[in-house]
Amino acid sequence: MRVDALSGPALEAALDRVAELRIRVFRDWPYLYDGDLAYERRYMEPYRDNPRAVVAGAFDGETLVGAATGMPMEDHADDFARAFAPTGINLSEIFYCAESVLLPDYRGRGVGHRFFDIREGKAAELGRRYVTFCGVQRPVDHPARPVNYRPLDGFWRARGYEPLPGVVAEFRWKDLGQTEETAKPLQFWIKELT
Repeated sequence: MRVDALSGPALEAALDRVAELRIRVFRDWPYLYDGDLAYERRYMEPYRDNPRAVVAGAFDGETLVGAATGMPMEDHADDFARAFAPTGINLSEIFYCAESVLLPDYRGRGVGHRFFDIREGKAAELGRRYVTFCGVQRPVDHPARPVNYRPLDGFWRARGYEPLPGVVAEFRWKDLGQTEETAKPLQFWIKELT
């Protein structure tokens, strides 16, 4: 296993696989995302084209089995940035960790820590004060919630992140088995870099 920041031809070669991983991993709880490869390819283009963005890839040999992305908050979706308006934090101080996707067989091996190390390193390189990400909020009694589901809150807190009270974005996607997109609340977590 290796985890690398990707750039140039290596990034270009990995983009379709990252799009496929997003669809595959986000199909599971709690996202239940009914993804579309054409949308995912368009979604990944800013990570390829923005020199301030980062894409980390986890490889088993030459096979990409996970990926994580991030970029300055002001370069990301307005829907996410808008959630920060009440905080008084300037967007130019924030680095946003977008997704972190890893196939189930590779979890628990330290890859998630490497993903955060790489993105936090990029945030520091860019002079950012804060690093943030968000996670979808689903009702605890949701019928699709697995009985053995264990939230990642403990992992995130161990990395120094805390939920940012009242900072919730809404993003729309189509859940598995649904015909229409619906709005989902996404709670932001934040960490101040030292």
